[in-house]
Amino acid sequence: MDMRALVVDLDVPGSLRLGTAAEPQPAPHQLVLDVRHISLNRGEVAFAGSRPSGTVHGYDASGVVVHAAADGTGPAVGARVAAFGAGAWAERMAVDTTAVAEVPSRVDLADAAALPMAGITALRTLRSRSILGRRVLITGAAGGVGRYAVQLAALGGAHVIASVGSAARADGLVKLGAHEVVVGLDGIDQPVDLILDNVGGPQLAAAWELLAPGGGVQNIGWASGEPAVFAPYSLFSIGPAKTMSTFGDVHEVGPDLGTLLTFVAAGRLSPEVDWRGSWERVAEAAQALLDRRIAGKAVLDVEPAVAD
Repeated sequence: MDMRALVVDLDVPGSLRLGTAAEPQPAPHQLVLDVRHISLNRGEVAFAGSRPSGTVHGYDASGVVVHAAADGTGPAVGARVAAFGAGAWAERMAVDTTAVAEVPSRVDLADAAALPMAGITALRTLRSRSILGRRVLITGAAGGVGRYAVQLAALGGAHVIASVGSAARADGLVKLGAHEVVVGLDGIDQPVDLILDNVGGPQLAAAWELLAPGGGVQNIGWASGEPAVFAPYSLFSIGPAKTMSTFGDVHEVGPDLGTLLTFVAAGRLSPEVDWRGSWERVAEAAQALLDRRIAGKAVLDVEPAVAD
């Protein structure tokens, strides 16, 4: 039996289309989710064409458990959950019980779907060092990861500097907790202790020069698509070591996803859903993300096929 899913198709614009795929076959440690909402991340959309045709794409979903895990772990049938796992953009997904969290009754399932990849990335990169009273620079701050990072850094007691690509992308960031909003790196006249970099390219090389001794850069994304060229010896620093790290830790995200949902339920974290519509409109949503016309997250409602 097949189900509807967003699958990779190298012959269509954007390499994604609404098609069909086989029902998921869960491992003993996985539950099966009746998916109600999914969210798109810009990187997933941009690199969809690098995956084999027919692949069910995506990682972010929310819905209702229809089959509990055979090993007895995780939520029971009927539980409302947010989930992170491969093959999320489908009517049903099999997902590890360690990668889900129950959604509080006060949180809409559509908002919950926006959280997994971008929210976990923001939360875990900010945990790389103490931020209380520190100066934290977030580049690409108008995007999904960026808008969560601004809020979480402010909650953690940081002085938050939000960097955007244009003045038009600055809307709402002060309300989310940014103490300074800059275009590019213009106007930053003091060293920063932590950089969450979503942009890469020449801006990353320039941002490195702003890093205080003992500070660190977390490489999250590379939205510029351009190489970062560092001048000879520019990575050398007298005093406490400056570091640059990659991020890719998505191991057992359930507890951290639960933390994010708790923040949303308490009104301390905004899901920042800027675009919402049927998954029939995936091409429209994907292009809006690629064109940077979405501030925050795009959420699609998973709807059954309409009978002829």
